[in-house]
Amino acid sequence: MPIKLPFGGRRQEYPTDLWTRCPDCQEMLYNKTLDKALRVCPRCGHHFRLRVDARLALLLDRDSFVEQDAGLQSVDMLTFVDQKPYPERLEQARANTGIRDAAVWGTGNLAGTRVAICVMDFAFMGGSMGTVVGEKVTRAAEYALSERMPLIVVSASGGARMQEGTLSLMQLAKTCAAIGRLGEAGVPYISLMTDPTTGGTFASFAALGDVNLAEPKALIGFAGARVAAGTIAEELPEGFQRAEFLFEHGFVDLVVARDKLRETLAGLLRYMRAPVRAEKVAGNGSAPIGRSPAFLDGLINREQING
Repeated sequence: MPIKLPFGGRRQEYPTDLWTRCPDCQEMLYNKTLDKALRVCPRCGHHFRLRVDARLALLLDRDSFVEQDAGLQSVDMLTFVDQKPYPERLEQARANTGIRDAAVWGTGNLAGTRVAICVMDFAFMGGSMGTVVGEKVTRAAEYALSERMPLIVVSASGGARMQEGTLSLMQLAKTCAAIGRLGEAGVPYISLMTDPTTGGTFASFAALGDVNLAEPKALIGFAGARVAAGTIAEELPEGFQRAEFLFEHGFVDLVVARDKLRETLAGLLRYMRAPVRAEKVAGNGSAPIGRSPAFLDGLINREQING
């Protein structure tokens, strides 16, 4: 249906693909203007969801991204059928989004620092984590470990993919093990949680970053609010499971507006690559990537991060 807006006493019709209504302030936003603002409402600051290509363009240096394992795609191992067969859902999602599954990973440069990066796309079946998503996160972590380069994972997911059953739930353990090996080797891992980051994704790799970042007002949590309220039989506080609430309670290290994400990540990468212990310094005097034991103590000092 077209949108009717008054102009000079006349009513003109505008196709809906030109305008977007902000869900928070109800402002009608011209899509080209919204795109220039990184899809952040200029009136209330609501952060709209980003597609994977826009997210990579936002974070990485121009033309530096090289995708890996682009051919991986899910198969119907359980012959799962709900309202329609799983293969039909996959084909429809691929046609609608132009990607093969809900995650893309590869390598690129962020302010000159080479990184491994995996980005999830909520537009593909709600960003649900199936075997392909778990495999891509794991391969990104393994590559980061082998090359000793920082890993960045951008989560946007409703949780495990029910059409893959237990095979989907197995990805929680697999991804956690891969991230654990990064930690043992002292390779930095930064997790960015966007709206939404829920279910099995939050219960596994999304919450395991050396630094956990979140975009403003992102929905972050394991079970839904109604389930959580019913379980504890209590009324939940205002803003429960939003990024700011998790920041106040220590589950998120920083809440960063979208236009500050790139510079914040660049500052974190510079800081995390600086070793402070003598045993971290190689025999030739060069410094390998490694965490600072005092890193989290100075995390909230934005001047230190951005310096």
